[in-house]
Amino acid sequence: MSASLVDFSLSPVSFAELPGWAEDDPSALFAIVRSCLAQVTGVKPYRTGSLGLSCEDLLPFLQAASNFAAGDAESARRFFERECQPFLISRSDNQRGFVTAFYEPEIEVSATPDDTWKYPFYRRPSDLVDVDDSNRPGSLDPSYAFGRLEGDSIVDYPDRRQIDEGWLEGRGLEIAWAKSKVDVFFVHVQGAARLRFPDGAVKRITFAAKAGHPFSAIGRLLIDRGEIDVREISMQSIRRWLATHPDQVDEVLWHNRSYIFFREAAVDDPVLGPVAAAKVPLVAGRSLAVDRFIHTFGCPFYIDAQTLTHLDGGKPFRRLMMAIETGTAIVGPARGDIFTGSGDAAGEAAGTVRNAADFYILIPRAAAARYL
Repeated sequence: MSASLVDFSLSPVSFAELPGWAEDDPSALFAIVRSCLAQVTGVKPYRTGSLGLSCEDLLPFLQAASNFAAGDAESARRFFERECQPFLISRSDNQRGFVTAFYEPEIEVSATPDDTWKYPFYRRPSDLVDVDDSNRPGSLDPSYAFGRLEGDSIVDYPDRRQIDEGWLEGRGLEIAWAKSKVDVFFVHVQGAARLRFPDGAVKRITFAAKAGHPFSAIGRLLIDRGEIDVREISMQSIRRWLATHPDQVDEVLWHNRSYIFFREAAVDDPVLGPVAAAKVPLVAGRSLAVDRFIHTFGCPFYIDAQTLTHLDGGKPFRRLMMAIETGTAIVGPARGDIFTGSGDAAGEAAGTVRNAADFYILIPRAAAARYL
């Protein structure tokens, strides 16, 4: 578990105390809520995080929101004011929360490999198995959620270097091939992408599984080596460094042993992002990735990031968002990843988001009584 209840506390606040609340327009959240309701009632409830909010706690709110027609920003805000109680999340170490951002890259690919198109995206291999406490061997690290079936035993799966060096070749798992190993790596980091083929066709790949090894940030590696100043670290600065040090690309990328496998999906609505971990489409600027060991999908969060200004035309980022995604690097009670959208512009916006933020969780009023 990434954190426990002793690591943070909840303090009730009024909506008037949420900085910028009167200017926010949360109307876009209602479409996400309807999708969440369909998922938890028609397919499978979301797992309850350590905070203790269950789908049963969220269900009255999800149902009310799905039946509500927001006429304007003010009526949308009034709905949340009626249905929810905000709480400030305070870490026990007195550190503020922290936000980054993610996006859906769009990358040129080929359906067949050649001397130009030679870096594949792979489907999930058949010998990759899910691992939990019921089948985890003592030799496998407790953090591993995947492993390799070898006869009757489960062992760790080959890592990024081994796969790059050919472990999966000849098994017919390739979805498409890209020109750049660095582009493929950053799609792995984002967990999804739109693939644009030479004939103009656009397809989507989304996360299917991972090799199991922990994520290791190459940005942290470059900071520790003194290659990039911590104040300058971003996706853009990492890409620039890799472009000017081609002889070190493999060494740096292999530092992150984690490897992602994908599944193919259609782009039904180009405005929407890929399907999130909550099994609903991501909506730019309103979808938040959280630590799912603590928080439960389908819960609203209000984010106040005063120093994050480039996403809102120079104004501080202050928005109500829905928790529908998670990520390996998203650890802690006040840690979030903002989805900025799809394509290069969204990537430019996401790449430099590393900001302190205050996190407010909105708990449905009936359940909120337990936390007051």
